[in-house]
Amino acid sequence: MAATHLVIIGDRDALSWVVTARRMAFPAGRSATLAEGDEVLLYTTRGCFRNPTRDLGRVMARARVAGPVRSLDEPVRFGERAFTEGCDLRIDGLAPYREGLVLRDLVPRLAVFPDPASWSVRLRRTILTLPAPDAELIGRELAAHLRPYVNAVDGYRAARRGA
Repeated sequence: MAATHLVIIGDRDALSWVVTARRMAFPAGRSATLAEGDEVLLYTTRGCFRNPTRDLGRVMARARVAGPVRSLDEPVRFGERAFTEGCDLRIDGLAPYREGLVLRDLVPRLAVFPDPASWSVRLRRTILTLPAPDAELIGRELAAHLRPYVNAVDGYRAARRGA
């Protein structure tokens, strides 16, 4: 049975790469919970766009793992960090750039965050597997924010070019 995972992205360059390349890359050993066919919800942290006082953490895409997670022939690099494992994604829906579902608004209703006062601590990892009821709730709330990939990807492409 396919699982649903929140994949946490804390850097705008990495986010732009993930969305435009339709691939995920992970540091060694951080992708073990993902399997082909799993659902992935991309979450951008408050600091992803380098302004945590203005930006909010948002779920901004729904995707499926479209192939096995494997070691990459050439690591993907963002700054000093190397990402040596990866997989292809099929992005089913994408929010416009810097938009999406504000996760903190749902925290009191999500079992994955047993202590709403310290919920953000659970997001200090690469992947957070969601219980089925949480995945269903987030999916319902996220739907209104998503557009077809081709209608939303241009903002991510412009960000990748530095526009």
